[in-house]
Parts: sequence; structure tokens; C-alpha cells
Amino acid sequence: MRARAIRIHETGGPEVLRFETVEVPAPGPGEVLLRQTAIGLNYIDTYHRSGLYPLELPAVLGREAAGVVTEVGAGVRDFAPGDRAAYALYPGSYAEARLLPAERLVALPDEIDDRTAAAVLLKGLTAHYLLCRTHPVRPGNAVLIHAAAGGVGLLLCQWAKHLGATVLGTVSSPEKAELAGAHGCDHPLLYDREDFVARAREITAGRGVVVVYDSVGRDTFERSLDCLAPLGIMVSFGQSSGPVPPVNLGLLAQKGSLFLTRPTLATYIADRADLLQAAAALFEVVRSGAVRVQVGQTYPLADAARAHRDLESRRTTGSTLLLPEAPRRVSP
Repeated sequence: MRARAIRIHETGGPEVLRFETVEVPAPGPGEVLLRQTAIGLNYIDTYHRSGLYPLELPAVLGREAAGVVTEVGAGVRDFAPGDRAAYALYPGSYAEARLLPAERLVALPDEIDDRTAAAVLLKGLTAHYLLCRTHPVRPGNAVLIHAAAGGVGLLLCQWAKHLGATVLGTVSSPEKAELAGAHGCDHPLLYDREDFVARAREITAGRGVVVVYDSVGRDTFERSLDCLAPLGIMVSFGQSSGPVPPVNLGLLAQKGSLFLTRPTLATYIADRADLLQAAAALFEVVRSGAVRVQVGQTYPLADAARAHRDLESRRTTGSTLLLPEAPRRVSP
């Protein structure tokens, strides 16, 4: 069959994104053919497009989507045609239909619709490993979340609040402060209008927070260290402002025997059992209402370039979806 997809043949700005027709073969052993109904947009997609994280070209962008299984290959036991499913962190999601290994799919509960799944899976699995594994948040912990009104940020705020934390979050505008505040952030901080280090110290009576979750990178890294309490942990999991410069590890000693980690979701869900456990935990907090999924905007798949521009210029809030049309079938 044929389907349309967003591909890049060279790296660069949003203008390199091309809406093209691609061939999608029948599924082989262990594979499924997924007709995609909603595709998640993530900041890592811009890193692949720009070349910061290189891909073999030409490449279809994207890392998560939800849809309906239409065909299965030999040996697939967990899925059948008609099943609803989603995946995260498997490359090539900007397409109307695609093949992928069945072992990377998770089945969707009836209570989780396709758009919610595509909006939350990658970001929600990220929130899960950050809050439950990299630093298991405990009741009474004070935590600082950068980009608190973004897709991951809103999930982190809600889930951290659900776990009993006092949540501080940096945002870029009063509107985003209001949004973060409505999603569990106790203390939204306008990073370009106030000193978030001083405010973090003030809110914690001078001690500092136990963990900083930082997806911004270069612009916030050193000040984030100054927000931490002794023995606190700096979790650098993104770099929307650019890569963090080389770090003098002596700073960690000087600032209170701090811990520093640069984790990735891929490591935490490499084992299928870990993937399924994390997805189950995510779906449970969504079903219970503890975490509400904020789809801030949607774009037709063909308008992926506009979506990238809006994301990089901070004109988006919450999660962003690309919506494909039904793939076209052609006779053999």
C-alpha cells in the first residue's frame, strides 16, 4: 500500500520537511501494520530535523502515534486487526500508516482515546521514569520543573503533585503561569521577570529543592544547580535552548555534594516488561483523573512545518498533535 508521510532529505529548518508518498509493505514476522489516527509532536523531533541528533537520510520524522492495527505478521500473538494501540520512541511516526515491531506497541484501554494516547504516551512515559525511577518523588519533596507549561511539564506538575510534592515551575509568560498553576504547579515562576533561584530558596525557607527536572539545557543549567538542596539531584533530560557546556564536576562538590544525571527514556523502556509497567502506571493516573492531558493544538500532518515553527517559537502549550488522513490503497 501507499501512504503519505513527512520526510527529510537534508537537515535544516522546518522548510526541509516534505510531504511525500511512501510505500508501506506487508508486515513481516513479528510486525504489525498500523493505520495511524493521531501523531504526537515532541521537541526531540526538531533535534532530528536540524541534525543535532543525526538520522540516516532520507528519514521519516516522529517518535509516537496511536491508531488501529490493520494487519499482523507471522508470530504476532498480542495484537489482531482492529485492536487499538500506541507506541513511543520508535522512529518514523509522521505517516498515515507504517510498520513497526509488535513488541514496541502497547494496547490502549477503552478509556484512553487515540488522541489522548498520542498526546501523552511519550511525554507520560518520560514523566513516569523521571518521577518514579530517576528520582522517586516522595510526599513533602520540593521539586523544580522547567518549561512547566510544555507538554512534559504539565504532566510532571500534575503527577508530582499527585505524589505529594510541592511543585515549583518556570514559565515564560503570565498565561503559561496560569496554565501551569491549573495543572498542579504550586509556584509558577516567570523566569525572565524574576530570579527563579532566589524564589526557589525563598519558597523552601532557604534549603532548596530536592530535584530539578530540566529540559531547557544551556540557559538554565548552572542556575538550576543553585536551586538544589545539599545532596539534591540535577536531572538534565533535554536541551531546548542548546546543549549544556562542559561541566566542571567540582561544582557539584562546592554546591552541596550534588548528583547529576542525563537520562533517556530509551534506556528506561528498553525492556518490554518495563515498557508495559510504565504504560500501565501512566494510563492509571490518566484514568483516575490525577493527570489530565492538555492537547493545546492540532495540525494536519501536511502542516508539520508550521507545527515545528510554532513549537520552536514557544507559541504552543501542552501537547501538540499531527492528524493524518486515511492512507490510500492502490491495486497491485
